[in-house]
Amino acid sequence: MLLSLLAASLLVMGSPGPSTISVTAVGAAFGLRRSIAYTSGLIAGTILVLLAVATGMMAVLLALPRIAPVLLIASVGYILYLAVRIATASPLARHDASHDAPSFGGGFLLALANPKAYVAIAAVFVGSGLPASLKVAVLAAMVVLIHGAWLAAGAAFARVLRDPVWSRHVNLSLAVALVAATVYSLT
Repeated sequence: MLLSLLAASLLVMGSPGPSTISVTAVGAAFGLRRSIAYTSGLIAGTILVLLAVATGMMAVLLALPRIAPVLLIASVGYILYLAVRIATASPLARHDASHDAPSFGGGFLLALANPKAYVAIAAVFVGSGLPASLKVAVLAAMVVLIHGAWLAAGAAFARVLRDPVWSRHVNLSLAVALVAATVYSLT
């Protein structure tokens, strides 16, 4: 049962979506060190989503008819803002303080606004017969590992992104992928 929970969480929660694409894009656009705060915010926010799903709090919130549209608008708005920040990030060789990496708060907000997170975590959480406390612990560890892996993948691109032409192409591609993953998760 534990092995199937690990496999399911890796496949469902680790697949491309707004959170994983954004941490990859931020790692690529701003480098590993400058992306740690944002990644930490994503992890903290995703673990909060996990706790909301595990305790049934999310089901209660979504039962209120006016809450879901507000959450959706906030999600899409922040993801579009983040996509613009990634697309316009300057090459790593030319650090510009006006293009600082997104913050812990930005990562936290995206995690809470990420529609795929709720669906993926609920699917994995409900699909296992393990005790709830064990599922929460295992899934929280997987959140850390998954985000760390996606950040490392993005940071690996950072070397290429010192070239202004490559930087622009990769940043634009990752920004488009972030928006596409969001649109896909909403359909």
